[in-house]
Amino acid sequence: MSSTSLDLQSSGLSHPYVQTTLTEVTHKLPLRPPCRIMFKNELEQPSGSFKLRGIGHLIEKSIAIAQKDRKRADIHVFASSGGNAGLAAAYSAHFYNVKCTVVLPVISKVAVREKLISYGADIILFGNNINEADQHLQNLINSIDTEKTTAIYCHPFNNPLIWQGHATLVDEVVQEVSKAEVKHIKGFVCSCGGGGLYNGIYEGMKRNSLKDSEILLIETNEAPTLAESVRANKLITLKSVKSLATSLACSYTTSQSLSNYKTVEDGITTKLELIDDVDALRGCVQYYDNFGKVVEPACGAALSVVYNKLDLLYKNFSHLKQDDIVVIVVCGGSCSTTKDLVGFKQLLARQSSKL
Repeated sequence: MSSTSLDLQSSGLSHPYVQTTLTEVTHKLPLRPPCRIMFKNELEQPSGSFKLRGIGHLIEKSIAIAQKDRKRADIHVFASSGGNAGLAAAYSAHFYNVKCTVVLPVISKVAVREKLISYGADIILFGNNINEADQHLQNLINSIDTEKTTAIYCHPFNNPLIWQGHATLVDEVVQEVSKAEVKHIKGFVCSCGGGGLYNGIYEGMKRNSLKDSEILLIETNEAPTLAESVRANKLITLKSVKSLATSLACSYTTSQSLSNYKTVEDGITTKLELIDDVDALRGCVQYYDNFGKVVEPACGAALSVVYNKLDLLYKNFSHLKQDDIVVIVVCGGSCSTTKDLVGFKQLLARQSSKL
């Protein structure tokens, strides 16, 4: 891989993420919903999850800015993630033909490491958790010669450029339905971890004038990051997060997420519900049984609203009509496999036997 970045002006390439399909699944679901349900299929992204939108946008814009300073030809992407954010950073760097280093905790999955290497990334195993890995990454960035190299630091979720990239998801939904159907979009359902996807959806709904609609956020009881901040009316850092939905296991959220949640002027309402980890696992299993595709528990959390927690749909989207539309973000995730799915089924079976 070349150490010199692609010239974005002459390459003809646009961005690393792709337009994903929007599929109506109303009549394919095991439970009859009160309105039309559409899946926005972010598992179709080349890196496996929605993360590619935001992190790809961050890297694209950062490269464009760096190229204005012709003294800095060597561009290097840095990320700390044992999961989808690191994969998105590595794929984007590969897409733009620039260097990439990802620092992962030593407990990271072998499958993730192999995929990162397949994208041409250099990987470093350091620390027992993502905070220790990120500190090592920061030390690496601080040690580089800034006269020769421009470092692009990819936070997993806390950057306005990331939110701008995620907002394209809403742009696509508006383009993929007919003009007559746009007014029937009553809202989006998505899982909430650090809040990057939520911030992007909120921004996308604003710029597409989807007013009098709402966002339903799903967290797990084991990772109530935004819920605790809402309860305290200030940002809270959780002392420990031990959720099976590991991609939701963020110890803090963004100030923008808390601000969006409290804002009412934009005509967009946000609601938040907590489910149990096992409900998220059921969402994964039921989605696989329904469509034959594997997603992470973080994605299963949002899917649970139409599989095993349909009451939350009725509760949070009042007065729904048959021609109204609710979009479920199938955020994907590359950290779960069919082998993991077998484990989910076994855990659920043990849970059922205890009842």
